[in-house]
Amino acid sequence: MVKSVYFVGAGGIGMSALVRYFLSSGYNVGGYDKTPSELTEKLIEEGAQIHYAEDVDSIAPCFKDKETTLVVYTPAIPAEHKELVYFKENGFDVQKRAQVLGFLTQEHKGLCVAGTHGKTTTSSMAAHILHQSHVDCNAFLGGITKNYGTNYILSKDSDYVVIEADEFDRSFHWLRPYATVITATDADHLDIYGTKEAYLESFRHYTTLIQPGGALIIHKGLEMKADPQAGVKVYDYSRTEGDFHAENIRIGGGEIFFDFVTPKGTIKDIQLGVPVSINIENGIAAMALAQLAGATDEEIREGMRTFAGVDRRFDFKVKNDKVVFLSDYAHHPNEIDQSIRSIRELYQDKKIAAIFQPHLYTRTRDFYKEFAAALSLLDVVYLCDIYPARELPIPGITSKIIYDNLSAGCEGHLIHKEDILGIAEKGDFDVLISLGAGDIENYVPEIAEILKKK
Repeated sequence: MVKSVYFVGAGGIGMSALVRYFLSSGYNVGGYDKTPSELTEKLIEEGAQIHYAEDVDSIAPCFKDKETTLVVYTPAIPAEHKELVYFKENGFDVQKRAQVLGFLTQEHKGLCVAGTHGKTTTSSMAAHILHQSHVDCNAFLGGITKNYGTNYILSKDSDYVVIEADEFDRSFHWLRPYATVITATDADHLDIYGTKEAYLESFRHYTTLIQPGGALIIHKGLEMKADPQAGVKVYDYSRTEGDFHAENIRIGGGEIFFDFVTPKGTIKDIQLGVPVSINIENGIAAMALAQLAGATDEEIREGMRTFAGVDRRFDFKVKNDKVVFLSDYAHHPNEIDQSIRSIRELYQDKKIAAIFQPHLYTRTRDFYKEFAAALSLLDVVYLCDIYPARELPIPGITSKIIYDNLSAGCEGHLIHKEDILGIAEKGDFDVLISLGAGDIENYVPEIAEILKKK
């Protein structure tokens, strides 16, 4: 019988939601993470025993009984990690995070959001709509929601669980969704999949895992082939056409309104709580999921109006008459393209600059031309060194290959992280965006303070 749960990589945004789930369920919870963070410190305050040294001797005795301990790890942890090796060699029940989420989708009705980008915002929107509705939900999210200050929502009554379905390392193949959205299938993680075709095949296989009686809500025009079981309803959506879409879109005065067209009728005057145009499509997908789960028209309208956003997703840090500064987690070329276009729509006559930190050598190698094309939509881009995450350097792959492919209309600069605060102080721009999934986020508070004083 499991009494204790130990997390190898406890501070990851997805892992920490599970840490909170097991804490709230009364288990002994502990784990390892490489570095302290605001999130790990909060987990410790909430009762988790977390340490930062890769050391078997640092593991508390209550987690060393293989009969009563479940070990959960993230694919980002290297196979030779000392603690992970200890647990595997000593016969512990060791499971990937995705396996545990998969178990939850079998115990509850899983409402999952998959796709190359848009997952976190869409799943967070759906979770907020449902949580403030009569339906309610549990949720395991890939970002800290501003409405709740956490990536985990607990309901003792609802049978629904909202989960961000991650395609990295084929993790989403462990899930058994009741209903799922697929937002996009732009090739990514080619270090894992090898080819675009293999990437698309993984999404096809994912659609076979939807439970009969459930639903697939898929963005129109995706290259992937859907292959759901008999008894799964299939819907499509996009900004302006499909079973779910928007009509009468009104953008102006810093606000966005539209009418939401569904198979059950039209919900008029949806107001986006985070008014950037990319959230029109994210919102359509989230509202579709919520409607299929039973949320009423008025609950959907109120949920969208009060959705406050997610940390690092179009996250406005400074917004005044002189300067605008926002942080965005975008790290795939198509995400960056959509992000910049959305900001251009809001600030059409402003000088827009971004500080971009590429994430992974392999992703930069595979998509440097696409990154350059997306970043060329800016007036100015400051390119940081590549954030390696789990990877070793690849000869010849640096930020310069993106820089060399920028169009003539975009002013490019190659910088190091120690230059970032100076750019905030002296840079010439009306709007500044911090872009990337690496540790560039650590500079955001100081950038915000500098710009508030300007």
